[in-house]
Amino acid sequence: MSTTSTDPVPLGPLSVSRQGFGCMGLSHTYGKADEAESLATLDRAVELGINFFDTADVYGLGHNEELLAKAIRGRRDRLVIASKFGNRLDRETSGRALDGRPEYMRQAVDASLRRLEVEHIDLYYLHRLDPLTPIEETVGELVRLKEQGKIGAVGLSEVDAGVLRRAHAVHPIAALQSEYSLWTREVEADILPAARELGIGFVAYSPLGRGFLAGAEPVEASDRRNLHPRFQADAIAANSQRRAVAVDVAERLGVTVAQISLAWVLSKGVVPIPGTRHIAHLEANWAAGDLILDPASVAELEAAFTPGSTVGARYPAGSPPVPGLQPA
Repeated sequence: MSTTSTDPVPLGPLSVSRQGFGCMGLSHTYGKADEAESLATLDRAVELGINFFDTADVYGLGHNEELLAKAIRGRRDRLVIASKFGNRLDRETSGRALDGRPEYMRQAVDASLRRLEVEHIDLYYLHRLDPLTPIEETVGELVRLKEQGKIGAVGLSEVDAGVLRRAHAVHPIAALQSEYSLWTREVEADILPAARELGIGFVAYSPLGRGFLAGAEPVEASDRRNLHPRFQADAIAANSQRRAVAVDVAERLGVTVAQISLAWVLSKGVVPIPGTRHIAHLEANWAAGDLILDPASVAELEAAFTPGSTVGARYPAGSPPVPGLQPA
């Protein structure tokens, strides 16, 4: 049976729209953002049927959660809100960039609840693995937060299959969030199969390759992508040859390259969370949920974007490590 944009998807105990909305870019990450435009886009997302909104305490140093709070007022009960902790906001003075300790988690969740203006976060992720804190200890405290009613479900972001199994043995993990797109397919080797085996939902962030697969590149000096290896001139030139294949497929099917790229991710049975500041882009992304790719088109895309073939690391040198996935 085929699925459509409006079919709900289970993430552990949660039921979410087939596409979620990644809010990070609404806080100046990819250049200057306009709050009024961002709020209008979030309103339109709810109107379309998106009920799953993803943020984190580190996005905009708290601004992103505060912005989302404005958007969800009066309709909180209809929505599934996800946030993350573990990338310390005060890392300059704490000396600890990644922190999964129970004592820090308790501070972080209370701060997020205040910024979001809610009493309960539906899905709370460890943003990155703290190499100094056993995952069992971190998950154990997340379970206590759940028992206290502060969170509804436990999630992890960017962990390898071994860590995922250890965490799931402590308490069922509702969702694993990792980068996944045509140009970032490394999770297909071990991580995505492990999540499926364990019945853990998979949330794909940056499903459009931070806009590259949609044909977008940085134009503002403040755009964080200017620091990313994949957005340097030589990498763009090499990766554009692969993107040209997706453009050809899109033209043949009469849709946009962004829709082709997003439809491919959707075909993998995961929940992508594309983000945008623009209503027109949002509507086009949502429409990709009704696009069914034929096997020949899938094969053509995957031949152009074989795992590991993308030129450039995912993150700048010195970024927090991604266990099992570096330097991709």
